[in-house]
Amino acid sequence: MAKKEDMTKKTDQELTKMLVEQRAHLRSVRFAAAGAKPKDSSVAKKIRIIIARILTEQHARVLHVS
Repeated sequence: MAKKEDMTKKTDQELTKMLVEQRAHLRSVRFAAAGAKPKDSSVAKKIRIIIARILTEQHARVLHVS
């Protein structure tokens, strides 16, 4: 799982790319869960936490620039 320290070291482009990848992964997990019982039901929650960390870091950077 990505930690806050990892997020602060990444560039804006890396964060954006990571956000797109995590959202796509979450989408595929949701559709897979709708079809059959998932092996690990907490995967979606973990992905949402990572997405929230990325968005939080992006927002913090916007506030520091202003």
